[in-house]
Amino acid sequence: MKVRAFIFDDDEQVRSLLSSVLEGRGYEVLSFPDPSYYPIDFDTECSCPQGYVCVDIIITDNCMPNMTGLEFVQKMLNGCKDIFQNKAVMSAAWAVPDIERAIRLGCQTFQKPFRIDEINRWLDECEKRIKSNRKDRK
Repeated sequence: MKVRAFIFDDDEQVRSLLSSVLEGRGYEVLSFPDPSYYPIDFDTECSCPQGYVCVDIIITDNCMPNMTGLEFVQKMLNGCKDIFQNKAVMSAAWAVPDIERAIRLGCQTFQKPFRIDEINRWLDECEKRIKSNRKDRK
């Protein structure tokens, strides 16, 4: 099964660049301009059966319309049964409280502009954590 990654960034160029990098690694990539486009109802529990995953890797910008990347990660963690480890938040303007929150949420942080080799090293680590026997939510 292909690794599935979601990218959230209101900057089309960043989404396109990251999509190209991840697709080049053979990932299935879905990208969104902000978390409000993500097809999940945050008011209910995740509908994926136990052991199934809807995403393996999430990369999100922090400063976006409608919801910050950190708010999105928090809401997703509150609703998903299988909490995923492979989540990263990017920002061009990190504040200390946001970095601290990202660490508490288990997120990798990247400073924009980021370097592709940094992203690739993190993705190498993510791939080691992805369970090969996971089941895909169809």
